[in-house]
Amino acid sequence: MNNSDTRINPRQLGTPRGIKAEFPTSSDRKNLNKPTRGRKKSVFEAYMSKEDVSAGLKRGELIQGPLRINPKKYHEAFIPSPDGTRDIFIDGVIARNRALNSDIVVVKLLPKEQWKVIKPDGCDKETEATHESNVPEDMLGTCIPQEAAKGDARSPDVIIEAQFDDNDAEHGQDHLQNMLTDDIKKLFLDTDEKGDAVHRTKQDDGPKVNDPRLLPDKCLQRTAKVVYILEKKHSRAATGFIKPLADKNSELFKRCAMFSPVDHRVPRIYVSLADCPPDFVTRPEDYSNILFICRIVDWKEDSNFATGQLAKSLGQAGEIEPETEGILMEYGVDFSDFPSEALECLPHNLPWVISPGELAKRRDLRKECIFTIDPSTAKDLDDALSCKQLPDGNFEVGVHIADVSYFVLEETALDKVASERATSVYLVQKVVPMLPRLLCEELCSLNPMQDRLTFSVMWKLTPEGKILDEWFGRTVICSCMKLSYDHAQSMIESPEKVFSPEELPPVSIQHSIAEIQQAVLNLHRIAQHLRKQRFIDGALRLDQLKLSFTLDQESGMPQGCYIYQYRDSNKLVEEFMLLANMAVAHKIYRSFPSQALLRRHPPPQTKLLNDLMEFCNQVGLNIDFSSAGTLHKSLNETFGADKYSEARKEVLTNMFSRPMQRPSVQVSAMETCVSAFLCLQLGIAQPLLREVLPHRERRHVPEMVSLLLPAYRCRNESSSQHHSFDCLSSN
Repeated sequence: MNNSDTRINPRQLGTPRGIKAEFPTSSDRKNLNKPTRGRKKSVFEAYMSKEDVSAGLKRGELIQGPLRINPKKYHEAFIPSPDGTRDIFIDGVIARNRALNSDIVVVKLLPKEQWKVIKPDGCDKETEATHESNVPEDMLGTCIPQEAAKGDARSPDVIIEAQFDDNDAEHGQDHLQNMLTDDIKKLFLDTDEKGDAVHRTKQDDGPKVNDPRLLPDKCLQRTAKVVYILEKKHSRAATGFIKPLADKNSELFKRCAMFSPVDHRVPRIYVSLADCPPDFVTRPEDYSNILFICRIVDWKEDSNFATGQLAKSLGQAGEIEPETEGILMEYGVDFSDFPSEALECLPHNLPWVISPGELAKRRDLRKECIFTIDPSTAKDLDDALSCKQLPDGNFEVGVHIADVSYFVLEETALDKVASERATSVYLVQKVVPMLPRLLCEELCSLNPMQDRLTFSVMWKLTPEGKILDEWFGRTVICSCMKLSYDHAQSMIESPEKVFSPEELPPVSIQHSIAEIQQAVLNLHRIAQHLRKQRFIDGALRLDQLKLSFTLDQESGMPQGCYIYQYRDSNKLVEEFMLLANMAVAHKIYRSFPSQALLRRHPPPQTKLLNDLMEFCNQVGLNIDFSSAGTLHKSLNETFGADKYSEARKEVLTNMFSRPMQRPSVQVSAMETCVSAFLCLQLGIAQPLLREVLPHRERRHVPEMVSLLLPAYRCRNESSSQHHSFDCLSSN
C-alpha cells in the first residue's frame, strides 16, 4: 500500500469530482430501498428560513446552542438550556436533522407529551418515556419504538440512529424495519422484584407508561428537534474505512463505495469510486485496515447517508502517526507547512541582532538577573522572571514576556495565518504551532545569554506581596539561566544548599548561581503570600490529576506515563503570571473601557451544581456551596491528610469541576462581559482577569491585546508631554 500522498489542508477540500453524476439519486436506490405505500420522500425536515429563525429566536419560540452528541449513545444529543437547568434533549438522528457534534443549532421544543420522562428522584437515568418501548438499554439504538411500528409520523426514524450493519444498510431499510417491528410486537423484557428477567405482553406494560402532561416539570426533560444550523462548527471531516457495497448487481455498486467513520456520531458516507485507490474494486480486502480521511460535502433531505469526497489515505489503523493525522484533520487543525509569504515576514539572517534604533525605544534590562523557569523539554521559552531586593527591604519583581508583536505586524501574511490557526495545538508527541518555529523557538524564545525583545510588567512589592507601584513597557532582556521546574524546586526545598555548576544549566558570567538561587527563594516567599491572600479573598482551586508521558529521545514516541506533580515551583510561576494578567487587565480596562478584550467566566451550570449539592447532602458531606471561597475551604478542610482522604478529595475535585463552564473572551463593551467582571470571578477572586501575557506565541488573542498596552502608553506619554518610562506607573 503506497502512503506517499501529500498532506491536504482540511480547509482546502473541495467539492467531489462529478458529484451530480457519481452519487446515487432517488432512482438509483430503488433496488436498495423499495418504497412502501404512503412513505414520505424526505427523511429529514427542510430547514427553516433565516428570516423565520431570526423571528422565532426574538420571540423566544426557538432556542439556540452548541450541539453535544453522546459519543457512547450517538442517538442521544443535547444543547444547553438558556436558564442553566437540565439540558434540552434531542432524540435520534432524525430530530438532529443532519447537524453534527459542536454545531451551533437552532431547535424547536416538541409538545410536552413528547418530552423525556426521568425518574422522580431527580437523577437523569432514563425510564419509560412515551416514545420508547420497555426494552433493554443496549437495544434502544437498534429497535423501532411502538409508535414507529404504528406509523406515527412524529416518531424518530431509528433505522438511521442504529448505524445498522453494512448488509442491512446496503440492502435497504424496509428489510430491517419489518424484522425489528415484528420482534418488538411479540414481547417486552422486564424484571421482577428479584431482578430476574420476565416476559411481559404489550397490554401488561400499559400502566407503566406515564403521560408527561400529567407529570411535574422536575420529572421531565424538555425535548426538541433541530430546525436550523447557525454555524457548522464540525469540520465535516472524518476518519474511517471504505467498503464496497453489498449488492454487486446494482448500478450504484459500479459508481460508489461506502465510507464508515470511526466516530459513530458522523453518518455513513457515499464516496465516488473515482476517489478510491485504483485497485480497490478488485482487491477491497487490501484496504480493510487502512484509514482514510473523508469530508462530507452534502447531505440531502431525502437521503439516509451523506455524500462526500475521499481526501487521502492515512495508513494502517492503530499506528500513531496515521491516527494522529486523522485526529488533526477531523478537528480542522491546519498542520500544513507555513506558506512562503508568511515566512518572508521574518528575518532569516541568524543570529538575529536587535537594531540600535529599536534598543533606543526600549528599557534596557540586559544587566538585570532575569531567568526562565519551564519544563525541562521546553523549546519555546516565552516568559521570564526577575526579583531584586531594594535598599528599603522591598522587592522589584518583573514578569517579562517575549514581544511577538514586533515580528507579527498587523495585516501581514503571517498575521493572517496566525489568526486562522488561533492557537498552538499540543499533542503527546508533537506540537502544531500557531507561528513558525523560527519565531517560537529562536527569534522570540528567551534563550539564555541572548538579547531578546520583551514586554514587561514590573512591581515594587513588600515582602508580603503588597503592590506599592507598577510599570508596564517594552524592554530588552538577556536571560542569565534556563531553569527547569526541577531546578527551581531543588532550590526551594534546599534553601541552604550550595549548588555546584554541574548541578545546574550554564549561567551568565555577569551573575552567580547564589544570586539566582536567592531570587528564586524570594519569589517563592512572595508567591506564598500572594496565594494565601487570594484564597482569603475567596479564590477556588480545583486541581485535577494531570497525566504526563515520557517520550523516546530518538523516535519521540510515548513509552510511559506518570501523574504530573504540581509543586511549589509551578505555583511560583503561576502566581506571578496571574498577577501580571490582572495588572494588565485593570490597566487596559481603565484606559479602554469599551475596547478591552477580557476573559469572562460564566457562573457554574445551575442544574449540575444543584445535583452536586444534593449528592453531597445524601452522602453526608458538609460542603458549603455559597461561594467559591467557601467551597474551596470545605474541600480542603473536610478531609484528612492520609492517602484515602486524598483519594476522596480527588474524586470530589473532579465532580466539582463538572458544573464549571469554560471561560470566553469578550469585548468589554458587551453588557454581559462588563456585568460579569464587576463581580468576583469564580476561581481567582479578582474583579478583572485578562490572560494576555502568558503564551503569546501560542494564542492569537493575546497578540491583539498586546497592541492595547503600547497604545495606552503612547496616549499617556502624549498627555503628560514627556517620554519617561515611568509615565505608566500607578500612584
